[in-house]
Parts: sequence; C-alpha cells; structure tokens
Amino acid sequence: MLPEENLAAVQEILGYKFKDLSLLRIALTHASSKNENQPSNERLEFLGDAVLGAVVSEYLYSSYPDASEGELTQIKSVVVSAPVLAQEIAAVALEKFFSVGKGMANQETLPISILANLFEAIVAALYLDGGLEVARHFILSRMKPEIAKVEKDEHRKNFKSILQHYAQREFNLTPTYRVVSESGPDHLKTFEVVAVIGNTEYGRAGGRSKKEAEQEAAASTLEMIKFATQDSGKRNK
Repeated sequence: MLPEENLAAVQEILGYKFKDLSLLRIALTHASSKNENQPSNERLEFLGDAVLGAVVSEYLYSSYPDASEGELTQIKSVVVSAPVLAQEIAAVALEKFFSVGKGMANQETLPISILANLFEAIVAALYLDGGLEVARHFILSRMKPEIAKVEKDEHRKNFKSILQHYAQREFNLTPTYRVVSESGPDHLKTFEVVAVIGNTEYGRAGGRSKKEAEQEAAASTLEMIKFATQDSGKRNK
C-alpha cells in the first residue's frame, strides 16, 4: 500500500486532488508489485493510451488546419512516443512514487517503456476521476511545449535527440546512421539512410541531404519503437 504522504505529493505535482484516491493508487502500482488487495495499472494504461491519443489528435487537428494527414500522424508519433512520455514523467520525478517489485531495482533506472506506461495510467486515472477536461488539461500542459516545437519545424531536429536519449538509457548505446544508397546527379542527389543501434538496423528513410535522411530515419525508428515498447511493457508485467 502506498503511503498517504506519497499520494499527497503526487497530487501536488499533478495539480489535482482526487475524489477517489484508489484510482491514483492503482495508477502508481506496477504489475510486479501487485497483491490480492491492490490491482496494477495495466487496465489504466490501456484506457490512458486511448485518451492520450484522442486528446493529442484533436489538438493537432484543430491547431494545424493546413497540415496533411501524414504530417499530423508523424507529429503525433513523436509527441506520444515512449521516450517523450518517459521524459515527461522524469521531468517531475513521478517515478519516485511508483510502486514496483523488488526485482525492478530502483525507480531511477526503470525502462522507458514502463515510465511511458505510467504516464498513460495517470492520464486514465485523471480521466476517470475528473473527466475529459481534467485529463486534457494535464496532457496539454505537459505536451504543448513539445508540440510547440512543431510550429518552428523543430520536431524534425528533435527526432535524433529523442532517439539518442532512448538508446543511451535503454541500451547504453548511441545510434549511428549508415548511408545505404545514393542516387541522382550531383546537384540533385537523394540519400537513403538506415538508423543502427548496436548491431541492429531500424528505420530507413530518404532525403535530399544526409542530415535530412538521418532525421527521417530516426523518425521512422521512433515509430517502430512505439509499438516495440508497448509489447515489451506487456512482457515486463
């Protein structure tokens, strides 16, 4: 059972006082620590993922009326990616209050996928306790700075840094980028690049310069990681 002072501290961080504290307790309980009297946050993660996706999608749709479906999808894939969600949890040190099993070591070294799932569980707890507006306020208060980078086209510069943060934390490795092919005349070359972490190749993409292709390969890799971390998160439960 989580101490009352921990629940009070989390509510202060969130800027919201729960009517039903059991929802917050569940959100802060990983499957590795659950017992007969305390369910884990697995079901909340499921709901939180849907609420998060809907809120971010609606915000992007309303804020960028000239963006294509493909552009909106790419922006969303970065904003709701596991590395970004984990980064938001770490920014306010919420992992300190997360109840995990003894085999999970300490909260400071939790996998990014688990921290991302914690973010989604908190979103769901806020949604169930306070409704959609409460959940929307929390999501956008955390995500608007990330989304704002899109307005300056900084999201394309951010793909590589987000991927680097993920790879260094998860594998203690720095991603590299390898040119797979070059085509076209010298003044109009197109480069195809693949992102590599360790000995594993991930996303491939093309661009008019190596830098552009690397950013697009990193973006493709982040999209792959989004689904991979969801699967690994379920296996870690």
